[in-house]
Amino acid sequence: MRDSFDVLVVGAGPAGLAAAVTAAACGRRVGLVDDNPAAGGQIWRSGAALPRAARGWMARLEASGVVRLQGWRVFDAAGPTVLLAERNAGGAVAELHAGKVILATGARERFLPFPGWTLPNVTGAGGLDALVRGGLPIAGKRVVVAGTGPLLLAVAAHLAERGARVVAVCEQAPLGRLARFGLQVLREPGKLWQGGRYRMSMRTPLLTGCWVTAAHGKERVRSVTLRQGKKHWEAGCDYLACGYHLVANGELAALLGCRIEEGFVTTDEQMRTSVAEVYCAGEPTGIGGVELSQLEGQMAGLAACGRIDAARRLAERRRRRLGFVRDLAAVCRLDPELRELATDETVVCRCEDVPMEALRGRANWREAKLQTRCGMGPCQGRVCGAATEFLLGWAADSVRPPLFPARVGSLAAAGLQNK
Repeated sequence: MRDSFDVLVVGAGPAGLAAAVTAAACGRRVGLVDDNPAAGGQIWRSGAALPRAARGWMARLEASGVVRLQGWRVFDAAGPTVLLAERNAGGAVAELHAGKVILATGARERFLPFPGWTLPNVTGAGGLDALVRGGLPIAGKRVVVAGTGPLLLAVAAHLAERGARVVAVCEQAPLGRLARFGLQVLREPGKLWQGGRYRMSMRTPLLTGCWVTAAHGKERVRSVTLRQGKKHWEAGCDYLACGYHLVANGELAALLGCRIEEGFVTTDEQMRTSVAEVYCAGEPTGIGGVELSQLEGQMAGLAACGRIDAARRLAERRRRRLGFVRDLAAVCRLDPELRELATDETVVCRCEDVPMEALRGRANWREAKLQTRCGMGPCQGRVCGAATEFLLGWAADSVRPPLFPARVGSLAAAGLQNK
């Protein structure tokens, strides 16, 4: 399959939806490619009770004429504006040409290894939320939600709504830092109201400066050890939902040659990257939430269509919201003591069963891959890479195709296209 678009958007979350709909409204032929079966990304997953803003964007998408390639995953590129995608069902390969490309690839959770983190029913915070939205029965189950970031409260509130017994919400940031962040959020009253609504919907302790040091069980997790200051205790649970904020999905941007600094794609005020004809919007440019993602998506859609003045008119709103990005990064700063959670026996790379002991003394990420196969499994370092960045100070020094596991036939097709 081969198709061409004036504007091709990768990712159908809030930023991608806004970009695609905005570009289509400018009269361009727009393609929207996403590996999920329905638009909305992780935040507006199918089956969820969507907020009004989400319903509005979904309705606009339906009426926009955007060509939607749902269930397709970009795994390679023959150039900055020629992307290769594989269909999840059936394995068909699409060669997608574009005048402009907008990357809206979102973010994923950061996981930090600790004894027992590979037990069944230990999941990411957003991961358990997604499973429940997909039909996992949670009513009556005891759940500990732990890690850092605003996602914890949102997940705990949703699980409680579905009947879960949320034992505790453990936020690793200390109370003083959270209090200062709360004062700063006063300039974002919508977010303050949202956080308050989440908190009021739960009858659950919010423990600050607290984290999980170990998970216990045989067939599945049965309890966790919690630490708060010098206090340690064990709490029984059926699920542990644990995530340490978010990491940008910047692999495709890196493959296309976009400049990345401190883990995020750099853009100008029109959301243009360092690569001509490639734009980026949403969480890959900085973790800032749904509203900022939507705003950047609109800016990228306008700029990609040559509506520079209209994009500039949104730039001041974006600058004001960037303060929230900085404040959120500061409050979610990880406590250095979390580096001590993984013992020598703790598995760090789950795909290749590489323990922490095998990584100690390695000079960098490249040496670890060569000597231990860390990062060479199906997730391609998306889990252990973010963990070792914090634990050992490593950074991935290259991105190579395929970006995701792909069929041999798809790789052969990509090889032909890249000749």
